[in-house]
Parts: sequence; structure tokens; C-alpha cells
Amino acid sequence: MNPATSSREKNSAAFNSVLAAFLLTALKVVVGLLSGSLGILAEAAHSGLDLAAATITLVAVRAAAKPPDRGHDYGHGKVENLAAFLETLLLLATCAWIVRESFLRLTVRQVQVDASVWAFAVMAVSIAVDVSRSRMLYRVAVKHRSQALEADALHFSTDVWSSAVVILGLVGVRLAAWNPRLGFLRQADAVAGLIVAGIVMVVSGRLGLRAIQALLDSSPPGAGEQIKTVVTAMEGVVDCHAVRVRHSGPHYFVDLHITVDGEQSLRAAHELTERVEQAVAELFPEADVTVHPEPTPAPGNPPPNPLGGTPA
Repeated sequence: MNPATSSREKNSAAFNSVLAAFLLTALKVVVGLLSGSLGILAEAAHSGLDLAAATITLVAVRAAAKPPDRGHDYGHGKVENLAAFLETLLLLATCAWIVRESFLRLTVRQVQVDASVWAFAVMAVSIAVDVSRSRMLYRVAVKHRSQALEADALHFSTDVWSSAVVILGLVGVRLAAWNPRLGFLRQADAVAGLIVAGIVMVVSGRLGLRAIQALLDSSPPGAGEQIKTVVTAMEGVVDCHAVRVRHSGPHYFVDLHITVDGEQSLRAAHELTERVEQAVAELFPEADVTVHPEPTPAPGNPPPNPLGGTPA
């Protein structure tokens, strides 16, 4: 796909996510303050950080689209991974506030919650918006292999479940108002806030781990063995070794060594390395592949050591 088209689609998805986060945050703040619902206020805080995270993602997607320059030979794809890590920190910050407020309401602070039709309406709208944008973000993320957009998609799909939990808390408050014997359900809203925090913490941990692995250049699980299997089976390749794979944003960088017939011409060896690059690119589309050919060792000589030095 044309890089300009890819960048435009990713920017459009990220911008729409920012707009949706802004509208949801404003709506939840208004209804949460009017109803006194901690669950909705917790969701408002969550949506506020969603807005910050979506904004960071938008900036990151635009920055990652910049081509390599003198100071960034491998491009700017790591900006997307860094954005995913920052999003994790923002999510953990809101967890701390939600847990604190929930415990205060369960122990010492009494707050009257108005489980009005508006409270239910704003959460229903939130679920509808989150379902729509999570699907949109995930579709674009898969199409363009964007970790930042994929993180947003996972984040907002989880928001659907946390919003559903808040609705259950409001239902508990309404039932307690209808039947005095169910008075203990008045604390359902605070319990809902704790459940929201738990959901956010689980998602944050997953996103943070993936972002850290990308920033530390961890290889995708099984990628090296997959490449070895495909390349070794190619005609003209004696052996494939020293495979290294890392990804930066949506791009993969692959380095590998192959052992080939040392008696063939340089042109033939070059054509073979190009076929190897194409085979690897089929596994990892648009990957930047570097192939180092090595001649088969002469009789009585040890094979070359790809790490340098003299083999023991």
C-alpha cells in the first residue's frame, strides 16, 4: 500500500478516537456530577485519560510516519511503542484514584448517588461509542500493523466491559431505593468503581509488557525459527543461522546469515540473497531484510563464526 495512503488512514482513525474521547469525557463529567455516581465519575476520569492517551497516539502515529533521517537510520517507528508505554502509565494513574475513592466511600464517606435515567443513558452511549471506535481502530491497526492503534483498540474494547460494570452498580442503587431490605446494594456503585479499576489494571499490565518488549527489541515469539525453516528449505541455501528479528512500530527489521556454495559467481549469490529477502518479506510484509551470505567451509576448515573471533 502507498505510504501516504497508509499514513492518512492511520491519522484519520487516531483523530476520530480523540474526538470520541473528548465527547465522552465531557458527557460523563456532567452526568457524574449531577448524579453523584462514583462509577460514572470513575468512568469520566478513565475517559479523560483515554483522551490523553488518544492524543498521544495521534501524535505518535504522525511522528512514526516520518521517513528515516540522518539521526534515525531505522525510522521513527519506536515512537508508537513509546506512546503505548505512556498510555500504560496514564491508565495506572487513574487506577490509583479510583481505588482510593472507592475505599473511602465503602468505609467513611457517605455520598448520595442518583441512579437516574440520565446516568443509565450516558453509560449506554459510552458503550455504543466504545464498541464502534474499538472496531474501527482494530481494523486499521491490523491493516497497517500499528501497535499504537492496536493498544487503543484493546483499551477501548475493555472500556465496554467496565461501562457495563458501572451500569450494574447503578442498577444496585436503584434496587436499594425500591426495596429497603436491599439497602446494602447502595454500595454497589463504589464496588463497581473497584471492578473498573481492576479491569484497567489488567489491561494496563498487558499493554505495558508489550510496549516494554518492543522498546527492548524483543524478537516476536517463534519468528527466528519460522524464518530458519523457510530459508533453509530454499534451493541453494545450505544453512540459515544468526537470525535476528526486531520491530519498530509497524516495521520489522530482520538480519540473517546463510551458507551457500562458495564456488558460485557473485551475481548468482546476490540473486539468491534477493530470493531469500523476498521469502522473508512474505512472512513479515514490508520488512527491512539484510542477508549475509557465507561460503561453505573448505574441507578441513571450521565453519565461520557469525559472532566474530576464532571458533573453539
